[in-house]
Amino acid sequence: MPEPDHELLVLRGSRPKERADAARNRAAVLDAAAALFREHGVDAVSMDAIAAAAGVGKGTLFRRFGDKAGLAAALLDEQERALQEAVLTGPPPVGPGADQGDRVRAFVDAYLDYLLPHLALIRMSETASPGARYRIGAYRFWHRHLTLLLPGRDPEADAHTLLAALSAEHVHAVLPDLGPDRVRRAALRLADALVS
Repeated sequence: MPEPDHELLVLRGSRPKERADAARNRAAVLDAAAALFREHGVDAVSMDAIAAAAGVGKGTLFRRFGDKAGLAAALLDEQERALQEAVLTGPPPVGPGADQGDRVRAFVDAYLDYLLPHLALIRMSETASPGARYRIGAYRFWHRHLTLLLPGRDPEADAHTLLAALSAEHVHAVLPDLGPDRVRRAALRLADALVS
């Protein structure tokens, strides 16, 4: 099996160590936020409600996560890490060992499998401030991965183009008209065009 790209390993990063009480508070906040978001929707839940449900002070919540976008990023962390691991060491075609074009298609499929059920959270984290999507470590990881796989004269620009079609804001805007199957087929056609 080929060695994972060193830059991808660095971009994946690792979790910082934390005290036991901080880890408990973090888990309580994430559990409470996930339950409230499922029940009421992301936009309808306030940070005050999350703090109360988690049994922590608002100051603790804001110091730890900053805002709802920071909380969304923390909730998405596990799913992002699972997809990153699949890219680095998982079985083909998402992981190493498959044709580059097959890996690009498999990534698009796997990314949409991650994006669609978490669309509201991902959209919040990507649109928290202008350009937020491009500062997220996961975006840099996805971009580097695609840049390594895409052929052509400008794989870096092509990777941005493909990821633009997978942005949460774009998918959120077109999903009501197109539905998930058409969104997926269009993204896969774009991937095919970029790898041919």
